[in-house]
Amino acid sequence: MFRTIMCIGLGSFTGGVLRYYLSKGIQQAAFMQFPFGTMAVNLLGCFLIGLFYGLFDRGALMSPNLRLFLTVGFCGGFTTFSTFMNENFQLAKDGNILLFALYSAISLGGGFLLLALGHFIIKCYG
Repeated sequence: MFRTIMCIGLGSFTGGVLRYYLSKGIQQAAFMQFPFGTMAVNLLGCFLIGLFYGLFDRGALMSPNLRLFLTVGFCGGFTTFSTFMNENFQLAKDGNILLFALYSAISLGGGFLLLALGHFIIKCYG
């Protein structure tokens, strides 16, 4: 049990730190208030978890602890759904309904499509 907790914790730490730097870097390069950094991290996280679960479907390629490290730990620490929801709330509260709708649609639709793409790549080419 301790090893499992450590795998999840180390994955979460790694994913969280990477999320912070990647999101911050992208947002600083953005030309407007739109939350590009969080959106990019969420989309990338969806793609990565699609790749990981695509690999898991291929059989016993990874130990259970590595699976937990990559999915629950790393992807859980890397993706930022609660931040996504808060930013949507702020956009709506500030009356930016078009940006709210655009941000939601791209993040949710794009995330789903990229997750499916990651899974498809592993199924077909992995």
